[in-house]
Amino acid sequence: MTYQFDFASLLPYWRDFAAGVWLTLQLSAVATVLGFVGGALCAIARADGPPWLKRLVGAYVEVIRNTPLLVQIFLVYFGIAVLGLRVDATMAAVLALVVNVVAYTCEIMRAGIESIHKAQIEAGECLGLNRRQIYWHVVLRPAIERVYPALVSQYVLLMLASSICSQISAEELTAVANRIQSDTFRSFETYIVVGLVYLALSFVVRWAFWGFGLLVFTRRRKLGTAL
Repeated sequence: MTYQFDFASLLPYWRDFAAGVWLTLQLSAVATVLGFVGGALCAIARADGPPWLKRLVGAYVEVIRNTPLLVQIFLVYFGIAVLGLRVDATMAAVLALVVNVVAYTCEIMRAGIESIHKAQIEAGECLGLNRRQIYWHVVLRPAIERVYPALVSQYVLLMLASSICSQISAEELTAVANRIQSDTFRSFETYIVVGLVYLALSFVVRWAFWGFGLLVFTRRRKLGTAL
């Protein structure tokens, strides 16, 4: 093997790498929050909505889950332009990621909602809880706890999938790496560094979700025990 590694040539670009990491985390965080809210609403609609709404949400979920994310990003990015609206690549990337992750979150949340036994809902009705209170206290919160590991895995995958947004010039980590390797001609070293950074980000994001879940669900169990 005659190849000579030269990681030193990448050191002057550390600020660019840091900026790419920051935008990657921003894209992931916004898409995760909006995707969770949208996915939860869609799951409720599929589980307990009118027939027409169930069919509409079901069609949306099937379309998104059976088409590539890259195609969805292009459709959002160029579709917005066709409508005469002007948004930058970062905003288009966020919208595309949200559209994608809502569909997957919907199915994960729906599985959690359907795991709640009807007897628990009937018990809530006997206690005089209204429909909103039953959904929040009896259905939604326990459902989220049950499917939380699956949600975490999905949102970590979302963070990794944000690399595809480089195709519309959103300056996240992969787009920055593409630019750096074209400047330095050290493609192998650049993508080794990027791969290691994504690996580190995956662990950090998982630990953050683990800590958040431990805080929220442990507190909830303590409150339930106290009551």
